[in-house]
Amino acid sequence: MTQRPRPLVMGIVNVTPDSFSDGGQHFDAARAIAHGHALIDAGADWLDIGGESTRPGAQPVSEADELTRIIPVIEGLAGTGIPLSIDTMKPGVARAAVQAGASLWNDVNALQADDALETAAELGCKVCLMHMQGAPQTMQADPVYGDVVAEVEAFLLARVEAAVQAGVSRENIWLDPGIGFGKTLTHNLALMAVLPRLAGHGFPLLFGASRKRFIAALDGDAPADQRLGGSLAAALHAARSKAGMIRVHDVRETVQALKIQAAIASAL
Repeated sequence: MTQRPRPLVMGIVNVTPDSFSDGGQHFDAARAIAHGHALIDAGADWLDIGGESTRPGAQPVSEADELTRIIPVIEGLAGTGIPLSIDTMKPGVARAAVQAGASLWNDVNALQADDALETAAELGCKVCLMHMQGAPQTMQADPVYGDVVAEVEAFLLARVEAAVQAGVSRENIWLDPGIGFGKTLTHNLALMAVLPRLAGHGFPLLFGASRKRFIAALDGDAPADQRLGGSLAAALHAARSKAGMIRVHDVRETVQALKIQAAIASAL
């Protein structure tokens, strides 16, 4: 991957009624497309479009409902010149999204669904393999690890090998440690502390900590819309740790913070 002065910034477009931070705000195609354009104007390098919430306790939606939510949005943003990602666990949704214009399959389930590996290989798109302990419905009930860093690292590398064996190109693979997905505050901090190690396996790292619950756990139970400072701190740490892309709600503020950090680093 070509070295950049800062990581890419991926703006979040949730076409859902129940996402933890902005659920319902863009829950129709017109509003979601307008939000995508606003994120592009704010400096987003990528847009990540999702039609099924994966917040703790979220209930699954049908493939038909997910497609109804996301396909018009992908089609409406496909001509912007900004690459699009589809955030889904379902191979059928990924296939339709790529046909509509997406070029990255962002899978919190790391291609473990039936036919997911074969679909990713057939599509030939980029894929992001994320670690999640359990499922969104129950993942935060009581997450337990013997060694969270070693276990997450081993899982991700095993999924890489499974993907490669299925025919996915290594050059198309991204990794995500899954901050907040089946992890306590201690687990999240341990993983963030070793991001350089996780980024050192030859696969670009996608990092997502924007507005997540661990920030509130460290700062007086702040609600989701009051976690910008913590989100920026996590983004800057990820940038210093060689993350390739940072997934965020607050694009303009994140881009500005990363530009300043990169300018300071270049002056050293």
